[in-house]
Amino acid sequence: MLFFLFSCSRSEPRIPFGFIELVYYPGQIERFSFFILAEDDDGIENLSELRIYYDRFSLEWIISSNEWVYLHENNRHWIGSRSIAMTDNSILPRGQYRAVLINKAGEKTERVFTFDAPESPRFPYPVFSIDEGRYSIDSRYPENLFMIYNQEGDILRTVLLESLEGNIEDLRLPGNARNLALWAKDEYYKTSALTESLPLQRTGSGSR
Repeated sequence: MLFFLFSCSRSEPRIPFGFIELVYYPGQIERFSFFILAEDDDGIENLSELRIYYDRFSLEWIISSNEWVYLHENNRHWIGSRSIAMTDNSILPRGQYRAVLINKAGEKTERVFTFDAPESPRFPYPVFSIDEGRYSIDSRYPENLFMIYNQEGDILRTVLLESLEGNIEDLRLPGNARNLALWAKDEYYKTSALTESLPLQRTGSGSR
């Protein structure tokens, strides 16, 4: 008599890497961009939920698979959110955050991340304007880029700016570009500021 033994392996998902970045929006409102590199032996589609905790204040954010932002880069799968915020738009606490990744079988893994940027913005909120085919920027951030949108509001690409003023046509924007927003970055503290977008053909306009 022959007996066949079958085993079903169970394995936890994995979080090899992750990052937190702070983005200031108009009014210096804070949002975390929180992403993890997610792995699961049964594929990324086997993942069901990402939970983010700030244990010191008993804060929790739950991001389900149909809500998270999914990025695919160099055969790696990133999942997360660009809109982690306090319910009253107050300052997000600094310190340790705990990410818990759960798959459909209920197996989970966790990893701790630390964000220690200053509680007050290091730089004033940037301002930029478009007037008669020229742009002008007032920003003290070390790095400044334009975020380029099409008519539907989709991001086409970003352009790193070498000067805080210049001609729009010198940027060689895509033909379907319709709006620009200024994205000012401080890589050292993983913080940035994103302004409201301005239409390219608007004259005498400004954004802050």
